[in-house]
Amino acid sequence: MDKTKFKEGFQKYTMIIVLVLVTIFFAWGTQGKILLPQNINNLISQNAYVFVLATGMLLCILTGGNIDLSVGSVVCFVGALCGIFMENMNLPDGVAIILALLIGTLIGAWQAFWIAYVRIPPFIVTLAGMLMFRGLSNVVLQGKTLPIKSEIFVKLFGGGANCYIPDFLGGEDGFNKVALAVGIIACAIYVILTIRTYMNRKKNGYDAGSAVAVYGKMILIVAVIMAVCIKLAQYKGVPTSLVWVILVVIVYGYITSKTTVGRHFYAVGGNEKATKLSGINTNRVYFIAYANMGFLAGLAGLLTVARMTSAQPTYGQNYEMDAIGSCFIGGASAYGGTGTVPGVIVGAVLMGIINQGMSIMGTDQNMQKVVKGAVLLAAVIFDVVSKRKSFIAK
Repeated sequence: MDKTKFKEGFQKYTMIIVLVLVTIFFAWGTQGKILLPQNINNLISQNAYVFVLATGMLLCILTGGNIDLSVGSVVCFVGALCGIFMENMNLPDGVAIILALLIGTLIGAWQAFWIAYVRIPPFIVTLAGMLMFRGLSNVVLQGKTLPIKSEIFVKLFGGGANCYIPDFLGGEDGFNKVALAVGIIACAIYVILTIRTYMNRKKNGYDAGSAVAVYGKMILIVAVIMAVCIKLAQYKGVPTSLVWVILVVIVYGYITSKTTVGRHFYAVGGNEKATKLSGINTNRVYFIAYANMGFLAGLAGLLTVARMTSAQPTYGQNYEMDAIGSCFIGGASAYGGTGTVPGVIVGAVLMGIINQGMSIMGTDQNMQKVVKGAVLLAAVIFDVVSKRKSFIAK
């Protein structure tokens, strides 16, 4: 194998290799407890907000390494308003959900205006937003906890013990057939798309890569999907929070990889001046990134209050750190212009496994923060060093 291609392949799949090694370590350290069906389910449910926020944060980072520090506070504020709409104002659940998502989007658009058109640094705007919306969360909730009593809302967004897709296929002995069917369908779609993409690239004369590498990766991903779905089937099935995560990943994965708008994010992060000279409205790109972040923060707010079955002024603390960390660990560049939605999901899963593994092992909370910080620093150092070596080589 060519040495250069091997090096490029290693860099491309570094985080996947790390994820496998970390999983093996915690499987050994917890005596296999981390791989129990219930813990796999908890990993998904507890980190649903991370998957959603990290996907939105990726678009901000792509524009040049920019971040949004306000997402945790927006999650809390939007979740609090949704609870007030349903419980205090007695609005229908559907109306409350739409209003909450609309408010999240408006918050994002408000911050996006200052960033995109007034050109105030994103760090300053979103830092102000973090303080403002945390304070407003306390104001609207009056510093109290607001219980969420709507069963429909809680089940729809994945909170509580019975928030799973019903097993309409009639699974027996505690085995959920719907979860298994979802895995089979997902694998079939992935295999068809992978083979079609590979064949089309070969047909059109593009570099499609090694057939062994492409099909080897395909087999590995299919095995992982089926293993997860079998674990879910052995517990209660597919949690509704996972459905929202899958929808977000599919939609934004398509946008970033297959659309003109998606390519604009990478172009702005790669070279904003050249992108502007080519006729692309860079202000609009920034606006879309941060307005969209507000929308996804609103969705994460609904997932959070549904899971907790309450709204509290303290919800959402450090959520922005989890999202930012997942992006950088998942391969997004600190300089912008590089990163993918699948990579971000790998980063989020890695963070989730580290958190859960250390919790099961009884690691002190302070040491957990040390480990997470070290992992994030290592990921960014790897990105910076690899970019520098690549520049020197050229």
